[in-house]
Amino acid sequence: MAYEMEEIRLGQEIFYYLLKHHELSEEDREPLYRAYAQQEQIQNLVKSQGELAECDIERYGNVIYLIPKEENTFLGFSKAGLKQALCKSTGTDRDYYLSQFVILTLLTEFYDGQGATCKTRDYMRAGELLNCISDRLKEGCERYGEEEEERAGIAFSDMAQAYEALKSDEKGTRTKTTKEGFLYHILHFLQKQGLVEYVEADEMIKTTKKLDNFM
Repeated sequence: MAYEMEEIRLGQEIFYYLLKHHELSEEDREPLYRAYAQQEQIQNLVKSQGELAECDIERYGNVIYLIPKEENTFLGFSKAGLKQALCKSTGTDRDYYLSQFVILTLLTEFYDGQGATCKTRDYMRAGELLNCISDRLKEGCERYGEEEEERAGIAFSDMAQAYEALKSDEKGTRTKTTKEGFLYHILHFLQKQGLVEYVEADEMIKTTKKLDNFM
């Protein structure tokens, strides 16, 4: 398939914009957005560049997203990078898996519906999420013994130990060695990625349009 030089230039400009911002909305750069949305040739060029860069390029509503694939640690995050961002400095693998369990619990609490949209609530408070995490870990430990955990591939007992090793402090501490601080840093990480809005004054967690689209 032959491409015109203008199409190639536009495709490269769109992909470069996505590399810098990870998303392109009609509101931000209407000419680039419309070139992608309305011209199949350009859309194919951008998707091809994304494939070579180990990324998916997807459009939801009026926003185009660049989504690094799981193995893409150059544009995405490695396990070591996530552990450093989310866990205490002496964090182990079980602390890392606990952080991922916290994120999955948050997603489950917001997106557990059926039909056209799976979103079931608009917000929740940090304290409620902490209670949900504790309850889910307890349920997992009660449901699965060590052998069942190996088969299920989820080490509930290890994560529960890591969670209980965190102190409890209601004074608003931000240290990763407390339950509240551990959650605080996870929420701020998600906020930096544009996935949640965390209103500290009210301890209120809301999801963004970006996360709603992904889910």
